[in-house]
Amino acid sequence: MAEGLAKMHLENFNIASAGTKPNPINKNAIAAMNDLGIDISNNYSKKIEDEQINQYGIVITLCGDAKDNCPVIDSNVKHIHWGIEDPAKYSGSNDELLQKFSDIRDIILEKIKLLQISLEKNEV
Repeated sequence: MAEGLAKMHLENFNIASAGTKPNPINKNAIAAMNDLGIDISNNYSKKIEDEQINQYGIVITLCGDAKDNCPVIDSNVKHIHWGIEDPAKYSGSNDELLQKFSDIRDIILEKIKLLQISLEKNEV
């Protein structure tokens, strides 16, 4: 979800998404993003590699697992952590799961909009 939202709002940046434990895209993530008109059905989770992560200017981790298991990031790379709950770890009915993914999507969207403002002001 973060990659799809970032690509929509940060068009002038090279956006890539990866995970510490790549998994198939969750159907609820696809549905939550479809609600915003963003198709992530062809996206896939990629593995973070040590040599790749340090090629970026900014690395954003979204949940505790990612922050704790992220490869060592060089000091010249800005590391931002957004402590966001992983909706895939939530349990409930289909409607509750979709609502949880939508809630997390909205949190990520707000953070990306704030990041966009900071980047435009060169505050990152």
